[in-house]
Amino acid sequence: MVDATHKSFPASDRSYFAILKKEVHGWAVAHGFDKKRVGELDIVLAEMTSNLHKYANNGEMLAGVFQEDEATYIELICIDSGPGMTDMVRMTTDGYSSGKTMGHGLGSIKRLSDYAEIFSQPNWGTIVLSRIYKTPPPPRPGRTGLLVKTVVVAKPGEQLSGDGYCMKTTRGITKLLVADGLGHGAEANLAINEAAKIFRRCPEDSPVNILREINRDVRKTRGLVATVVSFDLKNKNIRIAGIGNIASRFSSPTLSKNCLAYNGIVGHNIPNTMNDQLIDPKIYNQLVLCSDGIRSRWDNSRIPGILRSDLSIQAAAIYKDYARKTDDMSVIIAKFSIV
Repeated sequence: MVDATHKSFPASDRSYFAILKKEVHGWAVAHGFDKKRVGELDIVLAEMTSNLHKYANNGEMLAGVFQEDEATYIELICIDSGPGMTDMVRMTTDGYSSGKTMGHGLGSIKRLSDYAEIFSQPNWGTIVLSRIYKTPPPPRPGRTGLLVKTVVVAKPGEQLSGDGYCMKTTRGITKLLVADGLGHGAEANLAINEAAKIFRRCPEDSPVNILREINRDVRKTRGLVATVVSFDLKNKNIRIAGIGNIASRFSSPTLSKNCLAYNGIVGHNIPNTMNDQLIDPKIYNQLVLCSDGIRSRWDNSRIPGILRSDLSIQAAAIYKDYARKTDDMSVIIAKFSIV
């Protein structure tokens, strides 16, 4: 089922921390994590929530369960707009504390996580990322290939997200659908899931042709806006097409390119004439897609050093600074490279 990738737990009230710990603990048990892994997850959660309570300003925890290359892991993202860190190495060393504690917090998070990363800027805040796997994680990807990370969060108060994404690979070509059902809640979620079913079975490689097929078969839903990207890295070409207000931006260390979508609503009215946009992966190496739950003038490049961070931290930074919190919110980041 296509839905939010992360559940949000605000740090405005400590009572939310107990709910968070109980829920994430339950996820781990339900997915077959052994007692040692569950215990380590509990410690990481305790350290993250402790830091949020002591230092956070407008803090938030995002948590989700992921399947990737047949591996299961729980991802925790701790976000705050506090004072930030001025000496990252010192502050993540066991025994150092800026308060009256033993100073094991950030060091414990890094030690007990299968992957952990911290990004912080003075007067901006801090993002702490932790991934804990059910079994030993697979090797991290090398220089070539495609890596996609996401932050999709439902509108506050909703149980289901009207935003979502779906991926598939056929004949060596990876295709990505990012969809936003009109409105929010259960009916919007139904629209994106119907679109995902059609996307999964559609044999086409052209984003425009895929969108046309989805449009034809989701007419009984309330409709959606959507963007489809086709990554054919072996033949060094990327194609993209979108209908509606999902923002798409390709970038490299020195260049960026916004891809304009066609006007319309998938399932109701789309243009008669549409063409795939061709992108050269020798020029660009990253793509960011955001639904309209993210304010339109998002820009990570103004944050020093963020583009060297893990893609989940980059997505969380966009969410932190630009999420509207009045709609479903999604940030999907794809990083790609060729030989």
